Amino acid sequence: MGAATEDDRVRVALIGSGRMGAFHGATLAARLPNARLVTVVDPAPGAAERLAREFGVDSSTDMAAVLADDGVDAVVIAAPARFHTELVVAAAAAGKAVFCEKPMAVSLADADRAIAAAHAAGVPLQVGFNRRFAPDWAAARALLDDGTVGTPRLLRSVTRDPGGFDPGRVPADTIFLETLIHDFDTLLFLNPGVEPVEVHATADALVEPDWKDRGLLDTAVVTVTFANGSIGVAEACFQATYGYDVRGEVFGSGGMATMGDGRTSGMTFSGPAGRVTTTVRSDQELLAGAYVAELAAFAEAVRRGTEAVVTGVDARRALSIALAAAESVRTGRSVRIADPTP
Repeated sequence: MGAATEDDRVRVALIGSGRMGAFHGATLAARLPNARLVTVVDPAPGAAERLAREFGVDSSTDMAAVLADDGVDAVVIAAPARFHTELVVAAAAAGKAVFCEKPMAVSLADADRAIAAAHAAGVPLQVGFNRRFAPDWAAARALLDDGTVGTPRLLRSVTRDPGGFDPGRVPADTIFLETLIHDFDTLLFLNPGVEPVEVHATADALVEPDWKDRGLLDTAVVTVTFANGSIGVAEACFQATYGYDVRGEVFGSGGMATMGDGRTSGMTFSGPAGRVTTTVRSDQELLAGAYVAELAAFAEAVRRGTEAVVTGVDARRALSIALAAAESVRTGRSVRIADPTP
């Protein structure tokens, strides 16, 4: 990708100024040659202003005014998940290209509305499944695409967060819709062209057991059966004492690829206490490069007028697994997926 000039860089409005919004804002402001941050939008008093001041850009609490601004080409949505669909629809209707953090929607009907809005407007819609852009995962997919791994038989994806969450601020089904949604997309990414057909899930509150009666699930294992008979397993837990742990594996007829080990470097120290290695402590540390790469790919799609790399349909397929997993836990039964792709 060549360097973009000041005049042809994609002008982006950031929607949401929380933890992920701040990281994306820093990327848009300083890390990309093909995009630039022009404004930060957040309805909370002072929130957008504080972040915008850090980046030297405009701020606003008026979403409609920003979407009507001809000086904005695209939006990056990093607001809470419950607002994603309406923001996607509104931005697309205003003719803005859309990058939306996962999940794009929390129901299949809303996912269909978001996809339809982007299609009707003719704008790119990309969803933030960052692992596709991480070197290990991209390399594994390349081995699948060139036939080295062969036909996938068993797949695995793991997410273990470092903990420190407030159980009172975790909505129902968060482990499926906002954590394991990454793992479901990973299983789909590593089993290209094959639809999921059945899901069975088990989940419990093992980190915060006192919150189980209030709907909190913080530990889960999900088995996904695909149309070709291959089997994927996704697991998540909201607390790993050793840091942020994300791994993947695809075992096929031609071999096996494994991804991720969570170390900050390849160095291991051996001393009186034994053999020690340091591990990363956050998603933004482990996947920093992937977060930058996904926004770079989005900006390039906007500049070239091409389809986004990770589309709304991709998001809908992962969501279909997440919703089936939540239903499986509620019913104690396996759940068939009727329509993973619209």
